[in-house]
Order: sequence, then structure tokens, then C-alpha cells
Amino acid sequence: MATTDRQATTLALAHALSAAERGLAVLPLSRTKLPALRSPHRDDPDPSPCHGECGRLGHGVYDASSDPARIRELFAAAPWATGYGIACGLPPHHLIGIDLDVKTGTDSSAALRELALRHLFTIPPTVVVVTPSGGRHLWLSGPPDVVVPNSAGRLAPGIDIRGAGGYLVGPGSRTGQGVYAAAPGTAHLTPAPCPRSLLRLLLPPPRAHHPTPPATGGHGQGLVQFVLAAHEGQRNTRLFWAACRAYEDGIGPALVDALVDAARGTGLSEREARATIASAARLTGHRP
Repeated sequence: MATTDRQATTLALAHALSAAERGLAVLPLSRTKLPALRSPHRDDPDPSPCHGECGRLGHGVYDASSDPARIRELFAAAPWATGYGIACGLPPHHLIGIDLDVKTGTDSSAALRELALRHLFTIPPTVVVVTPSGGRHLWLSGPPDVVVPNSAGRLAPGIDIRGAGGYLVGPGSRTGQGVYAAAPGTAHLTPAPCPRSLLRLLLPPPRAHHPTPPATGGHGQGLVQFVLAAHEGQRNTRLFWAACRAYEDGIGPALVDALVDAARGTGLSEREARATIASAARLTGHRP
């Protein structure tokens, strides 16, 4: 490895450990901004969903940790890493990343300002990371009982959202395009709470309410199948969306057990599933 690469890895580890001191869970990244460690299941003929339960490294964002010893172990296994990712959606900050891109030819900052005017919210002072291309990542803190999904361009062209199961490239990371850096005057800040009006925009759009008979019928079975079809990284998001739809359509209480069974079939624990469904109930104004 060249000296400059070793220096980049050393700096990335130092920045990652500093982020961990703030309670952020981190993982090593390569110059491509992808997780530096390859999946240990890549050669399995029929890999089953694994988020690190096997005890090996290489599970992407599920490797992320705020434990210094674990972080050193991750970087020791990936000496080619030149950056680090910060996992979103985890305590204590439940980080939400607003990625304002400039590579699409759209003015994403103007689009965010327009959304703020239309929906009556302001972005409070918070951590801002400047990307090598001139884009910006805004760090916000979400509620602990709400699952914000990842999305690309759904909020507005050029605005991507990093939520549960996603990660942000940490400041100090070196990629093939350059270095990510905290905007002046923001590095010392704590991620600010996400404005409630903006949070509503980040969640899957609600459907119109149509009263439904007590029997769940075909629609309920469709929601259960939607959860059963979840791939790795989608399980909580799909379950949360399906539960929101069920409560909005008046079949939430009748569908809870079926949704829990479906979620368990995808690999979630019963406790995780019921907590996610309870969050959906609260968000839609129902008692879980």
C-alpha cells in the first residue's frame, strides 16, 4: 500500500473514532464510498438474510459500531479503507441525512427552500458536510419511534434521504473524487431535531382513508404479502409502511398478529416487529 493510502486509512480511523465519541456508529468505507469489507456470504449458493448474526465481518451498515475496540477491528480488517460511513437511524441521535446533490443539474438547495416555505418549516442550525462535488449533507435527529426510509429524488429532484439501513459518508473521508469536510462552524454542533412538517414528508405518503369491514379481506392479505416480500434492509421499512396503511384503513388491530408473523418470516424478532407496528399506530393517531 502506498504511503498516502496508509495515511488516508490512519486519518479515516481517527475521524471514525472521533465520531464514535459522539455516539455515532461507524464502519470503514473504500474510495468508492462503499463498505470496505466484502460480504462473507458472497459465494454462498443460496445466502439467507444475515445482519452479522454469523459473527463475521462484512455486513455493510450492520457492521457499524460506536465501540472503539470494534472500530479498530473493522479498520484492521480493511487496511485499504480511506473513509468511514455513519449509520443512520440508530440511537442516540437516530440520524436522518438530507443529501443535497448538485450532479443532476438541479438546484436541490432551492428545492429544499421551496419545500420549507410551502410546508412551513425551517432547517435549524445543524451539522453540514460538504461533498467533493459541492453538494451538502444535512444531519438531523429523528424521533426514536419513527422509521424514516431511504429514498432518492422522492422529496424533490436532487434530494436523497438517508434513513434506517442507510449511511452517510463521514467528514474527513477521502474518496476517488476528493475529501468530505464539515462546513465551517458546524462541526461542533449536535444533529438538530428534524422539523415535524419535514418528517411527515420523509415518510411514505398516506393513503386516503376508506372505511373497511372488520374482516381484513384481500387488502389485508396484500399488506401481509408486501411485508413477506421484503429483502434485507427493507424489512422494518416495509412493515412500518404496511402497518400505517392498515391503521389508516381501519384494519390495524385485526392485522397486527398477521403482520408480526410475516415480519418474523423475514427475519425480524417478534419484539422488533411489535415495536415497529406500535410506532405506526402512534403516527397514525391510534392506540397500539
